[in-house]
Amino acid sequence: MDISVLTLTPFIFLTFFSFSIYFLFFPSTKSKSKPQQGFKHYPFVGTLPLFLLNRHRFLDWSTEVLRNCRTNTSVFKRPGKVHGVITANPLVVEHILKTQFENYPKGERFISLLEDFLGRGIFNSDGEIWKVQRKTASYEFNTKSLRNFVMENVRVEIQSRLLPIFGKACETERILDLQDVLERFAFDNVCKLAFNYDPACLGGGGTSAAEFMRAFEDAANLSAGRFMYAFPGLYKVKKFFNIGSEKTLNESIAIVHKFAEDIIHSRLEEKKTTQIENDQDLLSRFMGDQNNSPQFLRDIIISFILAGRDTTSSALTWFFWILSSRHDVQQKILAELETIRTKARKEIGEMYSFDELRDMHYLQAAISETLRLYPPVPVDTKACRNDDVLPDGTFIGKSWFVTYHTYAMGRMESIWGKDYGEYSPERWLENGVCKTESPFRFPIFHAGPRMCLGKDMAYIQMKCIAAAVIEKFEVEMVEKKKSPKHLLSLTLRMENGLEVMIKKRERGLSI
Repeated sequence: MDISVLTLTPFIFLTFFSFSIYFLFFPSTKSKSKPQQGFKHYPFVGTLPLFLLNRHRFLDWSTEVLRNCRTNTSVFKRPGKVHGVITANPLVVEHILKTQFENYPKGERFISLLEDFLGRGIFNSDGEIWKVQRKTASYEFNTKSLRNFVMENVRVEIQSRLLPIFGKACETERILDLQDVLERFAFDNVCKLAFNYDPACLGGGGTSAAEFMRAFEDAANLSAGRFMYAFPGLYKVKKFFNIGSEKTLNESIAIVHKFAEDIIHSRLEEKKTTQIENDQDLLSRFMGDQNNSPQFLRDIIISFILAGRDTTSSALTWFFWILSSRHDVQQKILAELETIRTKARKEIGEMYSFDELRDMHYLQAAISETLRLYPPVPVDTKACRNDDVLPDGTFIGKSWFVTYHTYAMGRMESIWGKDYGEYSPERWLENGVCKTESPFRFPIFHAGPRMCLGKDMAYIQMKCIAAAVIEKFEVEMVEKKKSPKHLLSLTLRMENGLEVMIKKRERGLSI
C-alpha cells in the first residue's frame, strides 16, 4: 500500500471532522428558519455528522426523519460518493422491488460488503447466478416432501429439546436467555434443513458445532458492521492489514466455511460410493445438479442458514417479550388453541398438524403484529442501475443506493393509522380470519420476484413453537420495566439477550 495514503488519512479525517463539528453546532441562520425535511446535509460531509451522532440508534433516528418527510422518502449522502435514498413509502417499495425490478439489483457495493461471508449465495447475488439458485430453490420449497421434512424436524426439536429445557428451568427456577435458546433451536433446525446435520447446539452437545454457531454469529454481526463505517472504504484498510474487527471477521468466516466445506466434501464422497435416495435436505437437492461446485454449494447453504436461523428466532424473541405484558393477548391465543385442540380431540402437549396450525388465525395475527413493529430484517438495500425518478418525485442517480426501511414502515401513521404505535393483533383480522397484507406495505418477507420462498414455512414454524410453549408455560421477564435495546446485525436482535423465568401455566382460562 502507498505509504503516502496512510500519512494523509489522519489529515483527511481531521478535516472532515472539523467541518462536521462546525456545521453541526453552528448551523446557518437559513437552516434555522426552515422546518426540517429529510436528512440534513452539510457542505462537504453530507449527512455524516448526524449519522455519527445517531449511528448507535440508526433505526429510530432514521424513522423519526422519514416520518417528518412529506412522502416518507429522503436523500442520504455521505463522503466517498455514497449517495442514496431511504424510503418508508409503499409506492416506492413497489417501484423498486417489482415495477422496475431490473433497474434495482443488489448491486456490487452490497454484494462486495457481504461476499467474504456469503459468497455469491442466493441472498448475495444478481443476474444469472441468482436466477439459477432461485429456480432450483423455488421448485424445492414448493414440494410437499420438504414441508413434511421441516415439520418433522420442528416437532422433534420442540419435544426432545425445547420443552424439556423449559421444564427443567421451571423446576430449578433457573434464568434463561430466551434469545439464546431460540437461536440455538433455530440453528439446529435450519442445519437439519440445509445439511441434514444435527449440530445439537440446543442440547449442549458437539463442541465443533457450537464453535460453528458462535463463529457464524460473529461473522453476521461484523459483516453488518461494514455498512456502518463513517468512511465506506475504511474496512478495506483494516482487511488489508488484517487488524481489529476485520481480523476477527476473517477468523470467524474461516471457521464457518471449513465446517460447511467438510460436510459438503463428506456428502460428495458418500454420494460417489453409495446411492443415496430420498434425502430431503437442501444440500442433497442442490447436489443433484452436477454443475454446482463445492464452493457454490457452500455459499447457498450458508445463505439459507443465515435466513433460517436469525429471522425466526428474532421474531419469536420479540413476540414473547411483548406477550409477557399482554395478558389479554395470551388469553385469546389460549382460547383459540383450546378450540382447535377440542375439535381435534388432542391433549395439551400433543403436537398440532399442518392444517391445524393454519387454522390458528389469532396466533398468526399476533405474530404478524410483532413482525410489523420488530421486523427481523429492518432495512434492505438495492442499487440503482440507471437514473430514475421514484413515484413520489424523488430523483435517484445511477449507482446510488436505495434502502427500503421496513422498521420505519411499521411505525408510519400514513400506512397503519393513528394507532401505529400500539400492539394490536386485531388490525390483522377480518371476520376472525387473518388477512393478507400487501407486501409493499408490509415487506417483512420482501416482495416482487425476490419474495421470500420460506414465508409460509416460517409462519408454520413460529406458530408451532409458540403454541407448544404458550400452552404449557408462562414466560416472565426478569426485568419487567426495561425495554430491550436493538443490536443491529444483519437481523434485528436484542443487545444483551432476553432474560426470562419460566413458570408452569395454570390450567383453565380467565377470559
